[in-house]
Amino acid sequence: MPLIDPTVTWRKAEERLAAETDPVLRGNLELLIEHMKAEASLDLDRLMATVSPSARYVFFGDEDRELDGKDAVRGFYTDFAASGAHKLQFDVDRLVVDRSCILTEGTMRMAYPGRTLAGHGIEVDDPDAHYLYEARMAVIWPIADDGLFVGEDSYTGGDGFAGIADRKLAPSDIAPWEPEPVGAPG
Repeated sequence: MPLIDPTVTWRKAEERLAAETDPVLRGNLELLIEHMKAEASLDLDRLMATVSPSARYVFFGDEDRELDGKDAVRGFYTDFAASGAHKLQFDVDRLVVDRSCILTEGTMRMAYPGRTLAGHGIEVDDPDAHYLYEARMAVIWPIADDGLFVGEDSYTGGDGFAGIADRKLAPSDIAPWEPEPVGAPG
């Protein structure tokens, strides 16, 4: 069984959507699923279509960081795609949905390319391999009046990079995934 399967990221939201009857909450869940799938497929235009023009992302952890405005958020996702670390699984075990906000909490696993890690000063034995980043994460997704995400406030527990060079992944540890065409069911 792979350690990283991107479809796990939106599984909990799809399960909740299947049971949800409130049209506002259904729309919020659909927005979350669309955002997650667009991020996994590196479809920047599709991803940014889920983000409000007045977006503000905040990352809380060892080094707090803020992104103000849609252009800054686009830059973040462009850099994320360039890093090659987009093969990820956010195993959400807690999902709270209300009319203006979503909370996801779970274990984040990412396959970081050795070359990316080496570029950040982390010595790895194989720059062509991927290495496992793993940390507990909670993300608050506030939703603006325009129905789009106005933020993504993430809280990370622990340092997923600590000891990462000792967690080399085999190719079989990363599930293959091909994005479905936009508008395709499920």
